[in-house]
Amino acid sequence: MNSTTTSAIETTAPPVTMHKLLTGQRALVTGANSGIGKAVAIALGQAGADVVINYVDDDAAATAVVEEIKKSGTRAYAHKADVSSEDQVAAMFARMMQEFGTVDILVSNAGLQRDSAFHEMTLAQWNKVLNVNLTGQFLCARAAVREFLRRGVVPSVSSAAGKIICMSSVHQEIPWGGHVNYASSKGGIKLLMESMAQELAPKRIRVNAIAPGAIRTPINTAAWQTKEAYDSLMTLVPYGRIGEPEDIARAAVWLASDHSDYVVGTTLFVDGGMTLYPGFATGG
Repeated sequence: MNSTTTSAIETTAPPVTMHKLLTGQRALVTGANSGIGKAVAIALGQAGADVVINYVDDDAAATAVVEEIKKSGTRAYAHKADVSSEDQVAAMFARMMQEFGTVDILVSNAGLQRDSAFHEMTLAQWNKVLNVNLTGQFLCARAAVREFLRRGVVPSVSSAAGKIICMSSVHQEIPWGGHVNYASSKGGIKLLMESMAQELAPKRIRVNAIAPGAIRTPINTAAWQTKEAYDSLMTLVPYGRIGEPEDIARAAVWLASDHSDYVVGTTLFVDGGMTLYPGFATGG
């Protein structure tokens, strides 16, 4: 680790061979032109799925993800849409039906932060985060479920009629002062996911969530870029390393595959033990 910065460090995630667990399936990943969404989209492609890259800005970044996925021999294209807009979500899924014929996997990853002390938080900051992080997941999941129900199970493709992965956060469990809107959105995702899973499981639709901990992404650069920040962050992570987008991506591939066919309504915490509350390791 450099004395002043960790930004040049190579991934701390161990190398893993990506098997073709998703061949013949079609996936949509929201917020997929950077960070966790980008890694998930690339991993799904490497696992054999055709992938739609949803994004809201930076056309060049989205195009780069598409080209990376195509190297795996699968199809991909980018679609610009705001997931908090009902009309834009409907258009995005309509195009996917035209391009790929159906959808088998939805990874609802799009999310953002608008941080503020609670007493200074504006209604606009509150609404923006809830609209993208929570309502966006509802709109995308609803569109996907309608297609899953129309098509039903295709045994040659998957044991399930469809798979939804809701990207949550350790902050669906851990309170986060100064980020009340974000934590509230993630708490909402928890029960959105569980309620969908309960209702849709009899239709052979599997809904689960991934709750990342501290992951090295552009959204939280200040938390890991310097040695001092990284060392401070590690006091919250018993496993002793920062998470990488690849750690989340590999979990997503597993949850989207038939290897996890009996996993329904579960949040998979990928956090190096952050939700173990390490501050109490020596008795608090």
